[in-house]
Amino acid sequence: MPTSTLLLKGKDLSIGYRQRRQTHPVQQHLDFELHRGQLTCLLGANGAGKSTLLRTLSASQPPLSGQLTLAGRPLSDYSERERSRTIGVVLTDKTQAGGLTVRELVALGRQPHTGFFGRLSADDKQKITTALEAVGIAHKAQRYTAELSDGERQKVFIAKALVQECPLILLDEPTAFLDVVSRIDILRLLHRLALEEQRAILLSTHDIDQALVLADRLWLLRPQGGLTTGTPEDLLLNGDMDTLFPCRDILFDRMHGVYSPAVQDTHRVVLEAADETLRHWTQNALNRYGYLCLSPDRAATSEGLPRLTVTSPHRLELTHPGTTVTFTSFAQMTTYLLNQLK
Repeated sequence: MPTSTLLLKGKDLSIGYRQRRQTHPVQQHLDFELHRGQLTCLLGANGAGKSTLLRTLSASQPPLSGQLTLAGRPLSDYSERERSRTIGVVLTDKTQAGGLTVRELVALGRQPHTGFFGRLSADDKQKITTALEAVGIAHKAQRYTAELSDGERQKVFIAKALVQECPLILLDEPTAFLDVVSRIDILRLLHRLALEEQRAILLSTHDIDQALVLADRLWLLRPQGGLTTGTPEDLLLNGDMDTLFPCRDILFDRMHGVYSPAVQDTHRVVLEAADETLRHWTQNALNRYGYLCLSPDRAATSEGLPRLTVTSPHRLELTHPGTTVTFTSFAQMTTYLLNQLK
């Protein structure tokens, strides 16, 4: 990767708080890089230090030790005005801006360039229009912010960060209160903006499945294990996702990119399905009731066990020794299994 894309770098960074001349580290010895043109997602359990890290990167709280450089300069050397032109921050907190129109709120992003009482030039107004169009909210420019949905409001705040013309944009859980379609929409938007406008965009999120699909890089922050960075595929296939959350009863499914409860394995059944989709969702149903699914080729370990054959969602045959029960839906099958477990 060309070194010219490097924007933000941390070296042996420790983050946390200072109280009464004592330091309280949250994370230590962090090494990382953020590059222009990339969307990076910060993942981790609650309490791992994601928000503390974002506040440190935005210079709203100082690091405890280590090096933090922005565009080759120590971040601590930047004046407040310089930082406002370089770092855009989008928070999850619902800002009290309902009395402003969408265009008026986005226009506030030009303050680092015009000053608080500055007048908007024709160029400023065009940049505001361009930002509104870029996030797909230009058609509501004259609507009051209070009239928008949560997803629309997030787009407005992203547009506000865009008109600051900051090469670095930090977002703290921008999809926290959004429905699934809006979450995907926001992440797709951020990925496109990072690539097309050559911004470095870092966001914290709990949308792990979408981060695996849309992020160029992942930062995995563990409460005790520090920070691991890399592309989603490398981290997933190397097993790094398996240890992201300190809970033995929650396992990561590498095939489908999701976390799920560990199967209690109180019962066993041989499962044969017509295709991978049927197998996955049949296994999903069986796992809920403590059934561990074995493949038909495991003859030595499956002898004497019940066998479930699924040829379609409307034909499921469960064979016990000496009897076969046919179901026409998963509802019928799960009801039967629940009765068997009584």
